[in-house]
Amino acid sequence: MKICGPKLSLCGLIISVWGIIQLALMGVFYYMHSVALIEDLPLQEHYETAAQFYSDADKAYSQNAFNCWIAALIYVATLVVSGQQFYANSRSSVN
Repeated sequence: MKICGPKLSLCGLIISVWGIIQLALMGVFYYMHSVALIEDLPLQEHYETAAQFYSDADKAYSQNAFNCWIAALIYVATLVVSGQQFYANSRSSVN
């Protein structure tokens, strides 16, 4: 069953592949506690102790990593739907 045309399904394929790659890599970098991504963490301005800062930063890095991986899985679902639509459109143009 066709829902979208061939150009939109191809666009969905390309965007899905890029989204999977980007979000999977960002998830890995958050998991590795990359210092370059610290500005994207929801942290307070000031902490009373360094231990409290490190604890909150560890939790925030882990949460962002899981969020990126979940979003990458959603892009996998989009890739499957776009791939099915691309296949359906290519089969109907042959017949």
